[in-house]
Amino acid sequence: MRTLFGLGTQELVIILAIVFIIFGARRLPEIGSGLGKAIKNFKGGIKSIEEGPPEKTMEKPKEPPKETSEK
Repeated sequence: MRTLFGLGTQELVIILAIVFIIFGARRLPEIGSGLGKAIKNFKGGIKSIEEGPPEKTMEKPKEPPKETSEK
């Protein structure tokens, strides 16, 4: 039985064990949180691309400041 990316359960367990040994138990929650935020930002970016640019509203242009010339 194949699962994620064509890897079986045994391969995933071995990869997770190696990651646990390399980073330790203290860093795993930080890594998971960072990965989750990255995926969320990526999905948000893809969604905004699919929706297209936001529609611009008609706004009055701002007037430049008046120049005063004292002679």
